[in-house]
Amino acid sequence: MSTVATLLNSKGHEVLTVEPGLPVHKALEKMAERAASTCVAVENDEVTGIVSERDVIRKIILKDRNSHEVSVQDIMSTELTAVAAETSIEDCMGLMTQQRIRHLPVMCGKKLCGIVSIGDVVKFLAAEQDITIKNLEKYITGTM
Repeated sequence: MSTVATLLNSKGHEVLTVEPGLPVHKALEKMAERAASTCVAVENDEVTGIVSERDVIRKIILKDRNSHEVSVQDIMSTELTAVAAETSIEDCMGLMTQQRIRHLPVMCGKKLCGIVSIGDVVKFLAAEQDITIKNLEKYITGTM
């Protein structure tokens, strides 16, 4: 059974982090530079929240607020769902589906050690299934 740690080892452990007091506009600039749709708010090495493009749309644009004046902490989700590196990929997918979330911070103890998206999980599972299918084909045809 594959774990989130396996996925992170293949995709990388890098996470876009911002300080909670940063103006939303600056956070969006950082997200755009990295082609990221989410950033994690971290203060004093502690995860305090997460902000997605969806948060910006719903809490800034639709409410006609100024992204230069509103800080990340004003719109971030603070009730985070996170997973441990040891969590199975299947459990991770189930959690994302059940809670309708697209990004999960990965915690190694109390430290942020990565983030996985629903796209990362689907891509990883598809690659795993492809390997299994190829191995079964080799077994059936006797070319192993």
